[in-house]
Amino acid sequence: MAMRQTPLTCSGHTRPVVDLAFSGITPYGYFLISACKDGKPMLRQGDTGDWIGTFLGHKGAVWGATLNTNVTKAATAAADFTAKVWDAESGDELITLAHKHIVKSVDFTQDSNYLLTGGQDKLLRIYDLSKPEAEPDVVSGHTSGIKKALWSSDDKQILSADDKTVRLWDRNTMTEVKALNVAMSVSSMEYVPEGQILVITYGKTIAFHSAETLEQIKSFEAPATINSASLHPAKECLVAGGEDFKLYKYDYNSGEELESYKGHFGPIHCVRFSPDGELYASGSEDGTLRLWQTTVGKTYGLWKCVVPEEENAEAAKARTTLPGTAEEEIEDLASENSDTVYSSTPEVKA
Repeated sequence: MAMRQTPLTCSGHTRPVVDLAFSGITPYGYFLISACKDGKPMLRQGDTGDWIGTFLGHKGAVWGATLNTNVTKAATAAADFTAKVWDAESGDELITLAHKHIVKSVDFTQDSNYLLTGGQDKLLRIYDLSKPEAEPDVVSGHTSGIKKALWSSDDKQILSADDKTVRLWDRNTMTEVKALNVAMSVSSMEYVPEGQILVITYGKTIAFHSAETLEQIKSFEAPATINSASLHPAKECLVAGGEDFKLYKYDYNSGEELESYKGHFGPIHCVRFSPDGELYASGSEDGTLRLWQTTVGKTYGLWKCVVPEEENAEAAKARTTLPGTAEEEIEDLASENSDTVYSSTPEVKA
């Protein structure tokens, strides 16, 4: 039965969306934060995309955003030479951490006590959030601006990427353990704790490495320049997006392309799977976030699978419906995109 991807479109941003992050699963569901060049990061309900609030206070483009483990705090990295920590429940600004250049990346430790930052000044900084006025620990060694910096191995190590180098650092000794050089500029990096996998994109390459040794596990080549990729929590598949406005879905084990379709009206800057793996989010130059089903046609969140009662195989055409005008929002995408219809049979729940 042919099924078409029906994305949920999350509007509200006025400039390109350059980073996004899901929280883990909490008693209240899971959440999604987005970073945008409009300087106004937004918090949303993760499974529906419903807007919860906007963090107001930055005076420049926001390049990175993340949430802590229990979603009580958010952190953002911006072009105004600051990183900020926010109360994720009230939206209040809690701490402003001054830097000497544009900040691109922020990441909490699992206990939320420390914040790792990286940016254009080529330095990693580790802030003790219980003493925000104290000078941070500084790790130097990168030779160009840092694009992403992440805690790994239960916060005992740090993974960071600059232009063409990924580095692994020991947290206790603040020294470099290993460096990985790649052929083209690194466009994104994702750390998957389960299995200690590091996902890196550069050029048209989507590469998977051990987060503990930086040894390569496997790599895939996409048809276009890729800006971001994400591995499914069950490691069954991966999604990627880039300069050709398309989203690609691959089988992680075989490398087979499972789906490809036009996802946005501009280059895709970031993609991430939800913590339960039921959907993935994409952010684009076109200023929107879109949520996509991992299993097309499944009843989940705002997606409701409707199966008519007729027994005739041709008449029983399952389709996914959305409330309000969401169906209208994707008409332009569908009309321009001949790749939106697939032959795979989705899981259908009445």
